[in-house]
Amino acid sequence: MTRVGLGFDLHPLVRGRPLVLGGVTVPSEVGLGGHSDADALAHAVADALLGALALGDLGSHFPDTDPRWRGVSSLVLLGHVVELVRQRGGRVVNVDATVLAQAPRLAPFLPEMAKRLADVLGIAGEAVSVKAKSPEGLGLLGRREGVAAMAVAAVETT
Repeated sequence: MTRVGLGFDLHPLVRGRPLVLGGVTVPSEVGLGGHSDADALAHAVADALLGALALGDLGSHFPDTDPRWRGVSSLVLLGHVVELVRQRGGRVVNVDATVLAQAPRLAPFLPEMAKRLADVLGIAGEAVSVKAKSPEGLGLLGRREGVAAMAVAAVETT
């Protein structure tokens, strides 16, 4: 059976932190605030996988009250989620994700983001799509107050 999950994440932009998306550090004067490295893209993908198997959300597995996860790469968290999927007899089939950010321009970094995610997911690069969209100056994302990401993941189960 194939199950589908939807993930979404949003983090504020803050000074003094790197901007990490899909495991790639993007040159920027501001980064994402959060307990881990706040990689909204990796978080959205992880939540999509958890959702596909009805396993809750990222915060229930990696609470921000747990010091073990402070500053950790979100690719590590994603790796743990992939292992949970495998333990439940699941296999990641594909992921489609979109990052919503006014700036910086992300297009040059998207292929590397997809590659890093595919490596952690244990699937071929062509099974991971990462896109970027501008909010066209609208709302908190358009005012450059944060970055959001959404993802859909398909998981095959036995």
